[in-house]
Amino acid sequence: MMPTPAALEAIIKKSGISASIETSLQLPGDASTRKYYRIFVKTGGGALNTLVLMSMEPFEDRGMDVPFLAVQRHLAAAGVDVPSVLAADPAGGLILLEDLGDATMLKKLQESSGPDLEKHLYEKAIDALVQLQLNASPQKKSGTLEAFTLSFDVEKLLWEIRFTIEHFLEKYLKRTITADDRQTLETGFGDICSVLATQPTVLAHRDYHSRNIMILPPARLVMIDFQDARLGPAQYDLASLLRDSYYQLDEDRIDRLIDYYITKREAGTGSRIDGADFRRIFDLMSVQRNFKAIGSFASFVNLRNNHSYLKFVGNTFENIRRTLQKYPEYARLREVLSHYYYF
Repeated sequence: MMPTPAALEAIIKKSGISASIETSLQLPGDASTRKYYRIFVKTGGGALNTLVLMSMEPFEDRGMDVPFLAVQRHLAAAGVDVPSVLAADPAGGLILLEDLGDATMLKKLQESSGPDLEKHLYEKAIDALVQLQLNASPQKKSGTLEAFTLSFDVEKLLWEIRFTIEHFLEKYLKRTITADDRQTLETGFGDICSVLATQPTVLAHRDYHSRNIMILPPARLVMIDFQDARLGPAQYDLASLLRDSYYQLDEDRIDRLIDYYITKREAGTGSRIDGADFRRIFDLMSVQRNFKAIGSFASFVNLRNNHSYLKFVGNTFENIRRTLQKYPEYARLREVLSHYYYF
C-alpha cells in the first residue's frame, strides 16, 4: 500500500528537505517484494523536484544496519556510486532516496543503434565493478559488514541449483526426473559448485546486470539493488553482467570484455591473471548463475503468480547450453538439461 500522506511528510521532514508534496506515483518494481514510489515535491522557491521512496517490511530490529543501508554506506565509503540515502524510517519500513530517473543500462542498450555505445557502457560497468572488488572487499575495508560473513560456499551454490530443479523443472515444467538423470544433475553441478567454492573471493554485488545499473547524464553510472551482497569469486558479478538474462552479447564481445576486465584488474592489483583459467571459472560461474536465475523466474510464478520473468528463460537457458558445449566433461549434464527443457 502507498504510505500515508502523514508518513510521507514525516520522512521528507526527517531528510531536512523543505518541500511540500505535490503528488506521487508507484514505479515498476523489481523482482522483490519491495515497492518504489516517485514523490513530486515543490521546494520553497517553487521548483518541482522528485524523490524516490522505497517501502519494505519494517526493520526496527535492525535499524540503520538493515542490509540495504549497511551495504549502501559501505559501498559509498569505498567510492562506488550508489544512490544517496536521504532519510530512513525503520518503524515504517521506509527509505527516502535520490531519484536516479528511469534510464537503466538495459534501456540505453535497447535504444542504441550501434556497437560503440554498447562497448562504452559495458566498459564503464566493468570499471565500476573493478572498483567495487578492489576497494570494497574485506581485504581492503575493515569492519563488521554482515556481507563479509556470507559466502558462495558449496552448500549455498548447490542449494540454488536444487531450488531451480524444484521450481523450474519439477513445479513449473512438471517434469518427472529419473533417478539416473537426477544423479547426473547432482554430479555435474556438484563438480561445478565444488570448483567455484575453491576460488578466492571478493565482495560480490550478487545481482549486477543491465537492469540494476542506472545511467545518468553526463557520465554517471550508479549501482542499485545491492542489498544481498556477499563474498564470491571475482567472476560472479562479471558473469552476471556479461551473460545477462535480459540482454544478449555475442561471444566475441564477451571475450573482448573479459580481456578488458583482466587488464583493469591487473592494473589495479599489480598481479598477473591467467587468462585461460579465469575464463574457465567465468564459464562455470555463468552456468551456475544462469541456472539459478531460471529458478528465480520460475519461483515468481509458483510463489507469487508473477509470470513477467518467464520470457527471459529462453535466453538464459541458451547461455547455459552454449557454455556447456565448450566442456566435453559436462556433455552428459548438458544432454540431461536439454532433455527436460526441450520436449
